[in-house]
Amino acid sequence: MDAAFTEEQDEIRRTLRALLRERCGPDEVKAAVQTAPGYDEALWRRLARTLGLPGLALPAAYGGVGCGVIELALACEETGRVLLPSPLLATAVFAAPLVAALGTEAQRAELLPRIADGALTAALAVPGRALPEALGLVGVRDGAWAGGGRAGGVQARPDRDGGAGWRLYGQVEQVPGGHSSELLLVAARAGGYTRGRTLLFLVRAGADGLVRTRLTALDATRPQARIELRNVSAELLGVDDGGSGGGEAVAEALAAAGTAAAAVLAAEAVGAADAALARTVEYVRAREQFGRPIGSFQAVKHRLADVYVAVQAARSAAYYAAWAAAEGGAGGTEAAVAGGLALAQALEAQRTAAAEAVQLHGGIGFTWEHDAHLYFKRAASDELLFGPVHRLRARAAEREGLFGAADRAPYGGHEQRGGSGGSGGPNGDGTHDGPDGRDGPDGRDGPDGRDGLRKAVTV
Repeated sequence: MDAAFTEEQDEIRRTLRALLRERCGPDEVKAAVQTAPGYDEALWRRLARTLGLPGLALPAAYGGVGCGVIELALACEETGRVLLPSPLLATAVFAAPLVAALGTEAQRAELLPRIADGALTAALAVPGRALPEALGLVGVRDGAWAGGGRAGGVQARPDRDGGAGWRLYGQVEQVPGGHSSELLLVAARAGGYTRGRTLLFLVRAGADGLVRTRLTALDATRPQARIELRNVSAELLGVDDGGSGGGEAVAEALAAAGTAAAAVLAAEAVGAADAALARTVEYVRAREQFGRPIGSFQAVKHRLADVYVAVQAARSAAYYAAWAAAEGGAGGTEAAVAGGLALAQALEAQRTAAAEAVQLHGGIGFTWEHDAHLYFKRAASDELLFGPVHRLRARAAEREGLFGAADRAPYGGHEQRGGSGGSGGPNGDGTHDGPDGRDGPDGRDGPDGRDGLRKAVTV
């Protein structure tokens, strides 16, 4: 791995940082989230026009810049630094890669150039608040997150008139950016229970039967919406072979998008954590107590040093995850593991930096209106949307085979693994191990007298 960035990558970072410093301070952020779309549309158009930000990772053949995951991660590190409210994450990180991977040539030619120039915003709608599961960031539930052919989720059926269109029914509770996007990518189950498969459908804004409600989110800089689909006309993204093949292609595309998204989200969280740390350092240098800056006290120095180490470690992990996704392909196991671990570490660093910012700002830091709470809300919201951290790490360990074959619970509640040999005890729960030194079926220690090794991972 070459850890040095190219001149082009450094220029992307410098240009974006200068522009956002000029146009995206805390007051501008608070004003932007109060607007109907939830972001500054003029700033979004400028970012698209001057930097090509929405199309940064899209091929040049479709109007994109032709860069990759690394450049997108660097850009999102800067947007995370100022908590930029924008459709960048929903459009460029979640939706655009799926259109590029699954769409027909006609769909790509129609949609990707408009996404690249900022004229079209898009959002990914996954039922059941299961976005991290659909993207493969946490434990797998084999498509149950999309309805599983049973009641709930979002269901799809072909139009009764015999045309190529589809009709969607159902509701999605949390769609980042879904209230203002012109295009929705909706994950739905088709084929009923026996031939059920999860497919992606394109739903245009303004479609009959589509109801979108902006939710009151903890983090206002990342607005969310509830989507109701009442016999809504939709277009299939890509081609469905009528069997499980279409569903497998969708699952693979979602997993690949999730690997790249994990690296980008990690970089964004690192940017936010770094900014929270910088603001806190600036404050403790200026705030005086007992006749000296509070930053001169050893206890404060130690706390900030711990945050600094956590942020730098998370930055290194995020950069490596972006490099692995770019070099090894987003569909590789190494890239997926690196992305999940990097995201877990970045979310932890972001949470720590935000919490210390609130505490070390003292009484003013605890007021809800203080700027430190923008970072605190982002940290809490990100872990709720894309985590939690222990599930990200458990999924990475599972990908590496650290727990052997997984006996998954049917609805993703608790996943219990066997011991180091990959097999649990006779009851199959992985908590009572065999005579090789691990616990036996009666729960007593193995014959060598050592304590048995219980490996039960709660996900």
